[in-house]
Amino acid sequence: MVDLNVNIGHLKLQNPVMTASGTFGYGLEFDDFIDVNLLGGIIVKGTTLEPREGNAYPRMAETPMGMLNAVGLQNKGIDHFITDIYPKIQKYTTQLIVNVSGSNIEDYLTVVEKLNELDRIPAIELNISCPNVKSGGMAFGTSCSSAAEITKAVRSTYKKTLIVKLSPNVTNITEIAKTVEAEGADAVSLINTLLGMAVSIKTRKPLLSTVTGGLSGPCVKPIALRMVWQVFNAVKIPIIGLGGIMNANDALEFILCGATAIQVGTANFIDPRISIKIIEGIKEYLQSNKINSISEFRGSLILK
Repeated sequence: MVDLNVNIGHLKLQNPVMTASGTFGYGLEFDDFIDVNLLGGIIVKGTTLEPREGNAYPRMAETPMGMLNAVGLQNKGIDHFITDIYPKIQKYTTQLIVNVSGSNIEDYLTVVEKLNELDRIPAIELNISCPNVKSGGMAFGTSCSSAAEITKAVRSTYKKTLIVKLSPNVTNITEIAKTVEAEGADAVSLINTLLGMAVSIKTRKPLLSTVTGGLSGPCVKPIALRMVWQVFNAVKIPIIGLGGIMNANDALEFILCGATAIQVGTANFIDPRISIKIIEGIKEYLQSNKINSISEFRGSLILK
């Protein structure tokens, strides 16, 4: 048997396969398709302080080899999560991680203070791609100074494993990664969606109500791989790779480039069983290549 166990800070995963925020709901939606407990972890959908209705429709559009979304972090807020969702998902034995979003630092801090009290939530994924309303709508993760500020503030309040999700819409992602590492992040996850748009020549209108949205799917994988490799060579904390992972080979490529774990996102919409198939595919690859553990394979890219 091969060893698939990995560690993200103090967080122990039985395998490196997790599901990406916003693509797997709260896990409950997939109970009819898979045994959720077989996953390394679930990143539940983005959670904010107050309920959010999200953006107006249409807010999803297919693109060649991918999709655009502008859902807008629709959720019922942290209090609803605690009273209505948390009791239901405690049945899972896999790791439960909450993606946290906010429009200002105070919102983030209030949410993480509440999450500190939940025993079955051992980690959060800090979404710093949200617009900071006090800085004119600029995302926290697009500058080193704002990324440092939000990470430092949350680290001072949150006592468990802190994963910071990085935006690819920056000039140099390694500088952002090094900044959040310096401010106490236990790990980074990358990449979030790329900014894109789609239009119709029939209507001469954008396909999204918001004009632009987040691009995901196979088309972003080469960019995500490049960024994971760059960050792997720049920081010492674990990396969780995501962006266009559609099968076990894709997942293995991210781990080869330095990712400790991976997240499956858009592929969940196509095949609700894909995460389990990826776990099995990773096992088969390691066994056939006589590799005893996933840690032996991680970051083993041969450049010459």
